[in-house]
Amino acid sequence: MHEVKPRVSKIKKDQTRLAEDLRCSLETEILSGLLLPGERLDESGLAKRFGVSRTPVREALLQLASSGLIEMRPRQGAVVATVTVQDLMQMFEVMAELEAMCARLAARRINPVERAAIAAAHETCKTAARSQDLGAYYKANRVFHEALYAGAHNAYLQDKTRSLRNRLSAYRRYQLHQVGRVARSLAEHEAVVEALMAGDAEAAENAMRTHVAIQGDVFSDLISLLPPRYLQAAAK
Repeated sequence: MHEVKPRVSKIKKDQTRLAEDLRCSLETEILSGLLLPGERLDESGLAKRFGVSRTPVREALLQLASSGLIEMRPRQGAVVATVTVQDLMQMFEVMAELEAMCARLAARRINPVERAAIAAAHETCKTAARSQDLGAYYKANRVFHEALYAGAHNAYLQDKTRSLRNRLSAYRRYQLHQVGRVARSLAEHEAVVEALMAGDAEAAENAMRTHVAIQGDVFSDLISLLPPRYLQAAAK
């Protein structure tokens, strides 16, 4: 009885890791244009292709559905979603305002423990940036934003912000491949942290809006990373 639990736990961890690896692979294929909008993703076919059981495949597809890259359709299963440039623009506009609100409230409401958590997350981001590890930076960046949401002390806002952030996660992760983006992101974090530590709600709000909003050249750069086939198919 005592020997079964560790084994079950290990199996669960292995399945989780496999699902995450599959999600990353499929996400890259979608955003690189190898998988086009409307293309069906068959569980059995994917399991055979990647040499895994259907369990991690199913979990990976659920993760992709939560980020909006695929849709789960009746009688069709998983299908690569159609996303237009206008969709992205509108979602990022709303995301910028939600995170700006989190920053404004956090500057007024954050407690010492939460302040320390944000500072620690920022230091982890610095370490990842120095090592030029995009995966580590993305994870540290996510922890940074989660700490900020907690500091706002508004559960409803936190839930809505996290939901939209998850919806845009693939694009935000892909955005890190822009030349110099990690360095700019880190500098923007610094401005947010300074405002939070000073209790300057207006400065924190403006700094976070600048950090999240992708307008003008920033938005053009993101779109340029997406393949023409992806955008043309999404525009139909």
